[in-house]
Amino acid sequence: MVSKKTRGRQKIPMKKIEKQDDRYTTFSKRRKGLYKKASELVTECDVDIAMILFSPSGKPYSFFHPTTDAIVSRFQNPDMQLSGTTGIVAAHARNTVKQLNNRLEELDTIKDVAVGQTKFYDQVAETRQRGWWESIEQLNPDEVTKFEAWLTAARFNMNYRLNQLENGASTSLGCEV
Repeated sequence: MVSKKTRGRQKIPMKKIEKQDDRYTTFSKRRKGLYKKASELVTECDVDIAMILFSPSGKPYSFFHPTTDAIVSRFQNPDMQLSGTTGIVAAHARNTVKQLNNRLEELDTIKDVAVGQTKFYDQVAETRQRGWWESIEQLNPDEVTKFEAWLTAARFNMNYRLNQLENGASTSLGCEV
């Protein structure tokens, strides 16, 4: 059995951190965690939220969604509807957050595809090291199609680079004459 190199995640006793630098560091990390949780609440539960934090040095930090005016108005009178301008600004803020979250999901999907392609190319490189003729029979139809696409792209890139080199050589010869 392999021994653990770290102690892992452990419960930290709730007491004041005495060292000032450690206290600032812990505050920064926990603030980021609180912002992340607040953002998740907004996204998953479609709620309005406000947080105001003061750092150990007294510097204020805040998180408001959708806007400060919308939160303050709701806090002062929970049953009151937002004014026209505040409502439009709040709706725009919500729409912007939704668009950004959708874009983030798209980028996550693109990243997952890229990771999958990287794994596949690593497998292709490993196959190439063993000798493609030794293991090509083991590929399924989808892998053969991907390998063929990779070979086509490699051939195109090599031809393109060769043309660049040939054009560069003829251009440099033409300049010297």
